[in-house]
Amino acid sequence: MHSSLALKSMKVLGRTRLDIDKISRDGSVRAVVLASAFEKVFTAGLDLLDTGSLANIEGLDPARMSLKLRDHILHFQSCISAIERCTQPVVAAVHGVAFGLAIDILCCCDVRLSSPTVKYSIKEVDVGLAADIGTLARLPKITGNESLLRELAFTAREFGAEEAGEHLRWPKSSRPKVRLRLLDQGVLLHARDHSVDENLEYTATWNQGMLQSSDTTDAFRAFQTKKPAQFKPLPKL
Repeated sequence: MHSSLALKSMKVLGRTRLDIDKISRDGSVRAVVLASAFEKVFTAGLDLLDTGSLANIEGLDPARMSLKLRDHILHFQSCISAIERCTQPVVAAVHGVAFGLAIDILCCCDVRLSSPTVKYSIKEVDVGLAADIGTLARLPKITGNESLLRELAFTAREFGAEEAGEHLRWPKSSRPKVRLRLLDQGVLLHARDHSVDENLEYTATWNQGMLQSSDTTDAFRAFQTKKPAQFKPLPKL
């Protein structure tokens, strides 16, 4: 999937959510790669000139305006969170400028690979906003470096692949070679938000069903014979 220079409207994000949800239900898809068709930009973030669903907000009293804004933000969050909910691993191949909403998107991906020349920025503070689409919620859990995160969020300064790899655990790779196994994304998300004991119980419940799959036998056989396993596609849901 390709990102635009600046994401133009909620309609684009809505279509993106529908596309991701459709892919997630397609058993023939093994992985998703998010990349940009532009030479120097992954995405410059949201188009601030496109008011979209907020076009008729003027004239409302504070309470009604708050309800309208809340609905807008929650819908926006849901569109981006579709990436995190995707059944297949989502790999972000990032190059060039990756500002603002780009960080929200990348926080939802399973694997983030940066080109050596990438430029990141949590840009929202420059336009008087808190990063409310997921960066401030997810990035502390991904990186474990709250001190640096606070600095980046407060200053909106740019940082590159070297710093992202060293301090934010986002690897730098000019020629990425990634081997992916299709894991249940729900187990990983559950582990992030629950205790070790709770996740052990959840994983045991998951595996008591999934270990009965023929994929497990095929994987063991492939390991013993040192030949690639041939897994059947998952059913379309």
